[in-house]
Amino acid sequence: MDFSVVNEALASNSFDKISDICDALMLQVAAEGVPFRDDWPFAIHLLGHIYVDDVNSARFLWKSIPATIKESQPELVAAWKIGQKLWTRDYAGVYEAIRGFDWTPQTQVLVAAFSELYTKRMFELLQSAYSTISIQDAAQFLGMSEEDATNYVLRKGWTVDPTSRMLTVTKQAIVKEQKLDPGKLQRLTEYVFHLEH
Repeated sequence: MDFSVVNEALASNSFDKISDICDALMLQVAAEGVPFRDDWPFAIHLLGHIYVDDVNSARFLWKSIPATIKESQPELVAAWKIGQKLWTRDYAGVYEAIRGFDWTPQTQVLVAAFSELYTKRMFELLQSAYSTISIQDAAQFLGMSEEDATNYVLRKGWTVDPTSRMLTVTKQAIVKEQKLDPGKLQRLTEYVFHLEH
């Protein structure tokens, strides 16, 4: 089976495309009736869904994988551990699951990229949800030691009170570009027009 498209996406750090590529390939080989389960890169496929924050699809993929494959691929089980921690919102557990396995070189690249992205997401979550937070809690959310977490948030403009061991969040103005699809606007206009007449 040819996984060159998946390998190219990994090599070019196009991690956000991996799940779509794997889903399309899986549908293609299933439609052709080609037996693929033994050769399939399930860990990469699962991590691709996790990378794009699609835990539901990761969960359904996990449920569709035969038990014999789950038992024979410890890396797949380790990837699913990350998915489980995300599903239960065990933020510190996600980092433990990432660090708790010796990933193969091919998978390590994707896991490292996810870890970095996840830290960024957690930082943005903390920034939007808190005005002050303890160093200990911030470290837990960011998956770092207290010293590393403090240095990380200080670089992002937060301040620290060494006496109370509290971090003061500096809110950053987040500018999000809204994409307006003219086709959607046209359909909405037609729908409203139809309702009014």
